[in-house]
Amino acid sequence: MPQYGAAAHAELARFASTAEELGADSLWVGDRLLAAVQPTVGYAGRDTIPAQFRTGIDPFIALAVAATATTRTRLGASVFVAPWYPPVQLARQLTSLDVVSGGRLLPGFGIGWSPEEYEAAGAPFRRRGAQLDELLDALEALWTTNPVAHHGERWSIPEAWVDLKPVQKPRPPIYLGAFTPAGLERVGLRADGWTPVVQVPRGVNLDMLTRQRQTIDDAARAAGRDPSAIHTCVRINVAGGAPVEQVAEAVKVLADNGYPDTFVDLLYVADTTDAHLDWVERLVAR
Repeated sequence: MPQYGAAAHAELARFASTAEELGADSLWVGDRLLAAVQPTVGYAGRDTIPAQFRTGIDPFIALAVAATATTRTRLGASVFVAPWYPPVQLARQLTSLDVVSGGRLLPGFGIGWSPEEYEAAGAPFRRRGAQLDELLDALEALWTTNPVAHHGERWSIPEAWVDLKPVQKPRPPIYLGAFTPAGLERVGLRADGWTPVVQVPRGVNLDMLTRQRQTIDDAARAAGRDPSAIHTCVRINVAGGAPVEQVAEAVKVLADNGYPDTFVDLLYVADTTDAHLDWVERLVAR
């Protein structure tokens, strides 16, 4: 979705409905809270944060717009930074999105990287993985039990009735963005899907994807789960100046090697609705 930078002022509803008409199968959002002036941790291994992140439309609002502007496309997040959100409020927002979309939500979660964003959200930066695990436990309870109760290290939910449940049963599929050993093991232990990242024009590193997926599969087997039930949807981050043809080739290489489902981040290559839709049309056509 055209959610950040100059495109954040564009028409989300027109983009969503037209992308669906052109043949897109899913629409995705990200989750950035702010861009620190002097970040202690930069973005993607750099010392700075992209200027595009200084302007961003709320991901829940963007998905709500897309839900009402479309009828078929799945609605994904890559990813909600889970520890920023109290689980009751997060569950209410996500359940509402699944209900108004008729069961099309694909919620993805991660732990983020910016200490300043955590500070602004009032969340502790330490033990982010443990916070994610607890939040997933709470979401599971909120989505699948009634009355609901949760008592954890960070959050507590007193026993309460929560009648509104997701359309998808027993709950929406949980995707996790991960590349560290601990994160990949968490995917194998408890996720329904994984959203790895490849870069264009760097090319698709199939060996790296295979090694990461092996860690997931090993953890799933150790937990008594079927690894084949864990879906992979690859995120393609496109650098400024990269042509459509290179992205289309990356999609083809992934599909030919066991990764048929991808979504494309156009943040650095398009800054208007029409430019985004031109990319959608050319990619889908190929």
